Amino acid sequence: MVILKSMESILSIIIMIIIGCILSKKGWFDEKSTSLISNLVCKIALPAYMIENLVTSFTRDKLYQMSGGLIVPFTSIFVCYLIAILVSKILNIDEKRKGTFQSMFFVSNTIFIGLPVNLALFGENSVPYVLLYYIANTIFFWTIGVYCISKDGDEKNRKILSKKTLKKILSPPLLGFLVGIVIILLEIPMPNFVISTCKYLGNLTTPLSMIFIGITVSKIKFREIKFSKDMLALIIGRFIVCPIVVIVLVLFIDMPQMMKQVFIIQSSMPIMTQTSIIAKQYNADYEYAAVMTTITTLLAAVSIPVYMLLLSKIKIFL
Repeated sequence: MVILKSMESILSIIIMIIIGCILSKKGWFDEKSTSLISNLVCKIALPAYMIENLVTSFTRDKLYQMSGGLIVPFTSIFVCYLIAILVSKILNIDEKRKGTFQSMFFVSNTIFIGLPVNLALFGENSVPYVLLYYIANTIFFWTIGVYCISKDGDEKNRKILSKKTLKKILSPPLLGFLVGIVIILLEIPMPNFVISTCKYLGNLTTPLSMIFIGITVSKIKFREIKFSKDMLALIIGRFIVCPIVVIVLVLFIDMPQMMKQVFIIQSSMPIMTQTSIIAKQYNADYEYAAVMTTITTLLAAVSIPVYMLLLSKIKIFL
């Protein structure tokens, strides 16, 4: 029953992608409207979502209390980033999609799919641990991940610490995240109307992101797509390599059992839905990102039950 409930979040994501695909086929969207959706998500909805989510989920004391647990997600994601670089070199990934490949390899969909899945599996008590992983995942994606993607597009030769790089890294979603952290640490009182506004705007994030992916998928000629080594590598990376790295770490670190379980589930989530939108923003291979996001989201319907079964078997060791 718990597994079936966790599947609901996957199915809702897939349904929204299908809706976007159907509407695109019917001619609802042109290039301008697709860019509008991308801008709305990146510059309005996501920053508002970050602020509302953090401010309503954390207090300063809670942030300090649980901050010790951040060592696992930060360490595991960094290790997976190094693995992604190594794999991309071994497989000789096309330079036009190497950075996008690396970004999809080491960060996961911790909120849109990860949060509802963990709620279904572990209940409300899992939310703080979900958000701990989300903090690390968000920082890595909107810094190193976005930098990797941007190198595939318009700015291949720029330095990671240049002024231009920092300007790109300090994207609206990351700024929204930082604003949320500052509000929590300084205990700045937030008027209800501000929080409500951020919530309403933030609620646009998931449906608009899924519709964007659906639009992109509708334009892809799947018959011309050949299952490649980098696709297989991404599937293995998302569903096997990253969770194994977390499992190894939590075996040697003392923390609540539920925190360990949540971190393992979070690390095994599909590719972040914003990847294709960010790729579009930087004129990178966003179709490739959309295809892999869709494929890994579909495969999550299989991987989640597998990991729940695995966790029940190794629970005694965690």
